[in-house]
Amino acid sequence: MNIAEKEQELIDSFSIYDDWMEKYEYIIELGKDLPLIDAAFKKEENVIKGCQSTVWLHAEKKDDKIYFTADADAIIAKGIIALLIDVMSGETPQTILDSDLKFIKEIGLQEHLSPTRSNGLVAMVKQMKLYALALNLKK
Repeated sequence: MNIAEKEQELIDSFSIYDDWMEKYEYIIELGKDLPLIDAAFKKEENVIKGCQSTVWLHAEKKDDKIYFTADADAIIAKGIIALLIDVMSGETPQTILDSDLKFIKEIGLQEHLSPTRSNGLVAMVKQMKLYALALNLKK
């Protein structure tokens, strides 16, 4: 499944919910299903700067694709990073760099987050793209 198909799947999943409380519950559920980051990667250098919560993000390149793992100390932050991982993990670095992540706007995520959580979302996306850039340069 390519990145556009993953985004569309998320958009479709969110469209079944009528209000934002149900969508928040869905985001929390996604966070609960997030495969945990290895404890060895839960260190300061993997903390995303700009998030109100502590969010750890690790990236590895295998067969020219990037795979992300993460954890967070807040359930909403954990759900948000899970959404991003669902879309971007398993993609090539260039695909990640080129992605506009239209699903964020389509599901109304950014407009329904508090300003600090919205800043955290931007920081998460930025960090994932920085990992993609760095790992793209590593051959």
